Formats: sequence, structure tokens, C-alpha cells
Amino acid sequence: MATLVGVAASSALVVGAVLGTYWRPPTEVVAAALAFSAGALITAVAYDLFEDAFKTGGIWLAGGGLLVGAAAFIVADAKLEAEYDEESSGWALVAAVTLDGVPENLALGVALIGSSVGQILALLGAIFASNLPEALGGAQNMKENGRSNRFAVGVWVATGVVLAASVVVGNVVFAQFGKTPLAAVRAFAGGAVLASVADEVMPDAYEAGGPYVAFGTVAGFLTTFVLS
Repeated sequence: MATLVGVAASSALVVGAVLGTYWRPPTEVVAAALAFSAGALITAVAYDLFEDAFKTGGIWLAGGGLLVGAAAFIVADAKLEAEYDEESSGWALVAAVTLDGVPENLALGVALIGSSVGQILALLGAIFASNLPEALGGAQNMKENGRSNRFAVGVWVATGVVLAASVVVGNVVFAQFGKTPLAAVRAFAGGAVLASVADEVMPDAYEAGGPYVAFGTVAGFLTTFVLS
């Protein structure tokens, strides 16, 4: 089950890479997709990760885990930005998607432990919606810098394999945890995902599409809320 869900979530990277290699969609379309994923991820974190953590561990455990997860992402992202001054090569996007995707996919693996089908589908859909436009943009940048179609797609396929494996790891490793440690893990993952939305996804959507992308965020929030 975890392998199947991991492949489904990471397949967005392959689809996005293929689209980005052979097609250039309007910037507004990419911005709308990013905005939609931001809203979807916010709802997924609230209802599929943090709510369960709060019910099990209370506000101190859940809130502390949320803050630590956010701090961990911010520190890692700051180091990443120091390594990559620009995104023209596409490699910065690969690194950023991996950094964003590992906590998201670990969270998806954790969500498979005791969550409802609706909760799993909501988080899966949010991650899929987030991965596709980022892989699309990364593949386009690689093409613009002289990389071959095979290279651009291959890099994103490899990234997808890593993220799919994260789902399996999250499911297998954390399935052995008790309820309280698992609540802390859920909160930590939620904090990391929320930080990635605030630091990466929403700014990119606004920069590409302007204030009207807010409608996409609302649509993503509502869609995932209904699924949850």
C-alpha cells in the first residue's frame, strides 16, 4: 500500500518533467497550479496531521512539534539558498523539491497509519498538485540550459524514486512508534510542510500570477477540505 501511494504521489514529478520538456504552458497556468497546491497542503496539514497530533498529545506536544518542524525546514532551506544563488539551471528546483518533498512524503507515509481513506486521498492530492508544476518548471529550465530531453526527464524520475521511498520509510519506520511519539512525528511533519508552503510555494505562485492566484489557493483549500 505504501509503495503504491508513494508511486502515485511521485508520478507527478514524471508527468511534470515530461510536460516541461515538450510543452511550455502559460505562466498563469503554472501559478494557478502552485496556488491550488498551497491551499490543498494547508488543509491537509490541519486535518490530516496536526489535528490527530493535537488530539493525542495536546497543545504542547503538537505545537512544539509544529514549531520544530518549521524551524528544521527553514534552516535547511537557508543552507540550500546559500548553495544555489539562482534557479536557472533547474538544479535548485530539484534540490528544493526534494527538500519540500521529503517531509511531505514522510507525512504521507505516517498518514497511512490509522488515517481514513479521505484523509490519505486529501494529502496525496495536495502533494501531487504541488509536485507537478515544480517539476514542469525545473525541466523547462534544464532544457533552456542545454540539457537533453532524456537528461531532464531522468533527473526528475530519480527525484520521484527518492520521494516515493520516503513514503515507504515513513510508513514502515513510524508504524513501530506508540501513539504519543507518532503524534510528535505528525506535528513535526506538519510544521515542515507548512513552512515549505509559506517559504516556497505561495511566494512562487504570487510572483508568477499576481494577486488573483488567491482564488486558486481558496479552491485548493476547499477541495482538500471536502476530501478530508
